[in-house]
Amino acid sequence: MLHEEALGWVIRMRDPEFTDWDAFTLWLEADPAHAPAYDALLAADADLPDLLPADPIFVGAPANDPGERRWRPMRWIGGGALAAALVAALSIGLWNRTDIYSVTTRPGETRTIALNDGTRIDLNGGTILRLDHNNSRFAALDSGEAAFTVRHDPRNPFRVTVGDALFEDAGTIFNIVHSGGMTRIDVSEGKVIYNPQTQAIALPAGRALTQDATGLRVMNIARQAVASWRQGQLSYDNMPVAQISADIARSLGVRLATTPGAGAARFTGTIRLDRNAPRFFATAAPLMGLSAIRQGDGWLLKEGDAAPR
Repeated sequence: MLHEEALGWVIRMRDPEFTDWDAFTLWLEADPAHAPAYDALLAADADLPDLLPADPIFVGAPANDPGERRWRPMRWIGGGALAAALVAALSIGLWNRTDIYSVTTRPGETRTIALNDGTRIDLNGGTILRLDHNNSRFAALDSGEAAFTVRHDPRNPFRVTVGDALFEDAGTIFNIVHSGGMTRIDVSEGKVIYNPQTQAIALPAGRALTQDATGLRVMNIARQAVASWRQGQLSYDNMPVAQISADIARSLGVRLATTPGAGAARFTGTIRLDRNAPRFFATAAPLMGLSAIRQGDGWLLKEGDAAPR
């Protein structure tokens, strides 16, 4: 949160029309940590133009005029673009900080992390998560799946960055999947705010949000189904098999593909996980109205309910 606030001031003060010096001074004086955070980002300010969308936010000269261009005031930038730029800048900066570390799991491997603030994070297989040695209220999910059981602190909310998205807790248990350009969050307790500085979509318990190339979708979910992989099962309500297959592969550590027809099929129900792949697919594939066949060192789900081989 501190780095986001400091970055916000750096961007605002790029505006030639910036005049809000009193507010900036009050922010600097509010906490001794504010000035060092601002100075650190200001030192890297030369790289910031590359992180913000250039073409839509320059004004003042015709398109064919090679003359000087200036930054459009921050208030003119679209909320979604600004949120993406802020998260991108934070993410790039995080890779270069020595206090940031990564936790990874192999496909089929799970791991539990206990943070100093009392928050617990359960990682499913094939996951990359970044954490901060100096800030236990931050996480960045780069890929995979993680379930968060957060100790709520209204003065210092727990935040998770996932690609261009930012999720902020409000006393919460939630599960996030980030894979193949798709992000999905399911909330089982409390509330999560999606991009609190822009869209500010509130997700209370029993709600889910999916973000992919087609846009955002918010839906109802069964609270008991959230992060059900921790109990050795996967629960779905009208979910595409293509997405289910990615969950199976991540949870069991198997290579799994689907035919177009099988991937487009939808399934409602609960699938019990079993690390014995032939035995698992013998049960799971017919349950989804499909068949499973070996394909090299992996498996293929296809139409039909023939026994796996």
